[in-house]
Amino acid sequence: MAPETPVSLMEKSEETALALRQLYAAYGYTPYKMSKFEPYDLYAQNRSFVTGDHILTFTDTDGRLMALKPDVTLSVIKHYRGGQQKICYHENVYRDTGASHEFREIPQSGLECIGEIDLYTQLEVLTLAAESLRRISDRAILDLASVSWISGLLSATQADHAAEKRLMRLLHEKNAHGIRALCEESGVPKAAAAVWQALAALYGPVNEALPRIKSLCLNEEMEAAYTALSSLCGMLEEHPGVEVNLDFSILSDLKYYNGLVFKGYVPGVHAGILSGGQYGNLVKRLGKQAGAIGFAVYLDMLSQLPAARRPLDADVLLLYDNKTSPLLAARKAQSLREQGLRVRVQKEAGEGRYGQIIRMEGGEEA
Repeated sequence: MAPETPVSLMEKSEETALALRQLYAAYGYTPYKMSKFEPYDLYAQNRSFVTGDHILTFTDTDGRLMALKPDVTLSVIKHYRGGQQKICYHENVYRDTGASHEFREIPQSGLECIGEIDLYTQLEVLTLAAESLRRISDRAILDLASVSWISGLLSATQADHAAEKRLMRLLHEKNAHGIRALCEESGVPKAAAAVWQALAALYGPVNEALPRIKSLCLNEEMEAAYTALSSLCGMLEEHPGVEVNLDFSILSDLKYYNGLVFKGYVPGVHAGILSGGQYGNLVKRLGKQAGAIGFAVYLDMLSQLPAARRPLDADVLLLYDNKTSPLLAARKAQSLREQGLRVRVQKEAGEGRYGQIIRMEGGEEA
């Protein structure tokens, strides 16, 4: 009987984390290990960037209020010391789960690049995002959007901050009717209002959606953003099993992001399993002078995928009775292990999955 391979002993999240670490290492990303906690102020001052409504805190021995980290990116930026830094990580973050407000320890893998973010760096990170999704599913989707293009549209919209936030929320909901009503209410120029409504319905492969984006440009800022996005998409090689689309509804809070934003999806998972983008504005907010781009893969979501066949607890279950010498049982088990088999020895079968069950009665194999 051939033993199962070591990878079969892993949970899906562990197997994926290992595959991602190997992928990022192949591109020269350095493993990065962080503390489980940071001063609470780091997260309190950037509250809207942190996922979840609550943060777990405790008082340190010196009286400082500390937080179990709910986010990796903020910690990476805080410890950035200059130059170009390319790191990858596998970390647990601590967040509440939403409506239930129960805290969970959530494993995630990802990478961050801080420093000069040129066209090559964007292409490399997008390529790694697509390859990360391929490690999970052969029917993945990677959606892209441009914050710079939306910023140009907001300039042409001529609306106040409150109306802009409402427009972004309605775009996220793909609510064209609500967008039309809000534009009329806020006196948005007709050309800009038409673009907002068109964006709510825009979704599709980059080669089909990019010409539509070009036709919607209203000013030089939007033209420049289109050119940058088009150049990047033109260099992004096709990845078998990964569909690349444009979808501006993935944008949310713009004050942290600049340039590219993207999300990844796989069948069987109800929300984005990968999220990333350029967050140069967040870096500047934390007092650093650098660009930044990265993404995270939320490994806890893999539990939503159809359950794979549970691995064997052992290749052989060796059962012995009261008349069997412990030494004979040990010798039998060792002879099986020398054949490369994983052997579990006990008196009663109990629960578990085994390739074979061997019974010893009175010292002999039954």
